[in-house]
Amino acid sequence: MTLPGPLTVLGLETSCDETAASVVRLTPDGVATVLSSVVHSQIDDHAAYGGVVPEIAARSHVEMIAGVTARAMAEAGLGYDGLDGVAATAGPGLVGGVMVGLSFGKAVALARDLPLIAVNHLEGHAVSARLGQPVAYPFLLLLVSGGHCQLLEVRGVGDMTRLGTTIDDAAGEAFDKIAKALGLGYPGGPALEKLAETGDGARFDLPRALLGRKDCDFSFSGLKTAASRLAHACETDQDRADLADAVQSAIARQLGDRADRALKAWTGDHRLFVVAGGVAANRTVRATLEATAARNGFAFLAPPMAWCTDNAAMIALAGAERLQKGWTSDIDAIARPRWPLDEASALADPVHPASRKGAKS
Repeated sequence: MTLPGPLTVLGLETSCDETAASVVRLTPDGVATVLSSVVHSQIDDHAAYGGVVPEIAARSHVEMIAGVTARAMAEAGLGYDGLDGVAATAGPGLVGGVMVGLSFGKAVALARDLPLIAVNHLEGHAVSARLGQPVAYPFLLLLVSGGHCQLLEVRGVGDMTRLGTTIDDAAGEAFDKIAKALGLGYPGGPALEKLAETGDGARFDLPRALLGRKDCDFSFSGLKTAASRLAHACETDQDRADLADAVQSAIARQLGDRADRALKAWTGDHRLFVVAGGVAANRTVRATLEATAARNGFAFLAPPMAWCTDNAAMIALAGAERLQKGWTSDIDAIARPRWPLDEASALADPVHPASRKGAKS
C-alpha cells in the first residue's frame, strides 16, 4: 500500500542527550523538505560527569519535550491539524529517554487522531542522507556514531542487510573514552579532533585490530585500551596532541579498511557510499572514507553536519517513508533499549548473545 500526495510528519527524538523535534514534508517522488528542526542539547548537564548520565538525561527530556515540540510546530507554521502522522524514536537508546519521546508521541497521536510511527533510531541515521536532496536506493551505508558502528546494504526503510558490525566498542565511544583519558572535555570526539590539529601521530604505534579477517566487522577496544594507557604517560601538551592525531588516524584507517572490503564486495549497479552518524562529522574520518569510495569507483555522500548528529528530522523522514508505504504502529508500541536494523541477521548470526533486552547488533 502506498499513500498518495505529500505527507507532513512530526518527528521526536530522545534516545540519548538531545531532546529534538522536527516537521518534515515528503512528496510522492521522495523529495523531503525540513520545515523545522529544534534540538535542545544536554551537553552542559553532563559535562561535569564526562559522559551521559541516563537519569539526568531522562529528567531533562521530561522537562523539555513539550516546549521543544511547540517550537518545532511554530517554526513549521503549522497546527497539529496540518500533520499526517507522528513519528517517535522507539529505540535503541537509553530506555528512560526513549520512553519520554515515545510517550509524548503517543499522546499527540491519540489526542489528534493521527497515526503513530515507532521509528528505529538507526533507521533515522540510515535515511538522513535523503534530507533535502534526492538520494536513490539502494546504497552502501556506514553508520558510525557514539554507540554504533555498522556497514549495511540499504534498499529502503525496513529493508536493510547487515554486512559488518563492531564486535565490542563503537568508534564514537573510542573517541570519547580516549579523549577523557587525555583530560579533554565532554563531548570528547570534537575536543580530540581539535587537539589533533597540532599533533604528529607518527610518534605513536597503535594496535591494528582484526588484521587478516575476511569479514567487515570492527573492533576498537584494543585501540581504546592502548591509547588510554599512553594518555596517562603523556607529559606535555605536544605529547597529548601527537597521541590525539595518532588515535584519529587509527580510527579513520580502520573505518576505511573495513569499508574498502564492503565496497569491493558490492554487486549492485548503483554505486553510492553513504556515511552517517556523529563520527561522520570528523573531517579526517570523512576525508579517509571519501578517498576510499573514490578508489573503488563509488560516489560518496555524507549528510550535512546538522543531520550527522542526533536530530528529529531524520526520525520524521523515516516515519514519513514508512507512512508512505502504509506502515504504522500500534499505540502500545514499546520502548526498546536494543533494536538491530537487520534483526534477522542479528538473531541468526549474533556478534553478542541476546539478553532479556533483545539482540544488540
